[in-house]
Amino acid sequence: MKVLVINGPNLNMLGVREPAIYGTGTYADLERICREAAADNGFDDIEVFQSNHEGAIVDKIQEAWGTVDGIVINPAAYTHTSVAILDALKAVAIPAIEVHISDVDAREAFRQVSYAGMACIARVAGEGLNGYRHAIEMLSERLA
Repeated sequence: MKVLVINGPNLNMLGVREPAIYGTGTYADLERICREAAADNGFDDIEVFQSNHEGAIVDKIQEAWGTVDGIVINPAAYTHTSVAILDALKAVAIPAIEVHISDVDAREAFRQVSYAGMACIARVAGEGLNGYRHAIEMLSERLA
């Protein structure tokens, strides 16, 4: 089984970006957590991808069709704005789990709308970087 982890804008700045909200863990820490979680949960392969560009994220989702078994996605700011990412997730119909480092429901009102989430089978939020581990575990259980 192969899992694709997609990260949206500004997540490459983890550890620097608003540590009071996102913690002090770095993007390298996020990648390590994902790789360990994939190995621990029966995935033979994992790809971790990050882009600050909406079109690159759409392209990556489309490229996943027929090549991955599941997607974990943190669209970041595009969560609340991107119908294109929603449509790409719906088009490929690969089981996907939305993940957010912070508790988006406890933040600004605009962060409580998730377009991408409309195409996902579950959501993990507010668990910090370990939310990725949780999402990969959930995906593995779903695919078993």
